[in-house]
Amino acid sequence: MTKLTSLFIAGALVAGAASQAFTGVITDSMCGKDHAMMKVAPDSKCVQECVKQGAKYALFDGKISYVLSDQLTPQQFAGQKVKVTGVLNEKTKILKVDSITAEGPPPAGSPHSGHQQ
Repeated sequence: MTKLTSLFIAGALVAGAASQAFTGVITDSMCGKDHAMMKVAPDSKCVQECVKQGAKYALFDGKISYVLSDQLTPQQFAGQKVKVTGVLNEKTKILKVDSITAEGPPPAGSPHSGHQQ
């Protein structure tokens, strides 16, 4: 196969991948599901501090953490339950984000608590 044909097939496979909905909590790639070791509360603050130190925003679905391709939007949802729509790369566990929406009230003490949605 030529390089051009290989690139065309690879592009078609990627273009054919359908978006899926994933529900979980916005966390960071360092702490994952448990922020206790950092001793920073609330969890939303821990997530943001870890990202400042080089960790990546991630979605924890209760079993697995998926690093998010969008590293700007998740900041406003740190520590919150969300629905992420996107395409998961099974090999790298990176979730290419199409959209992120809140899936419930913000946790108490978050900068968004008290806001109506």
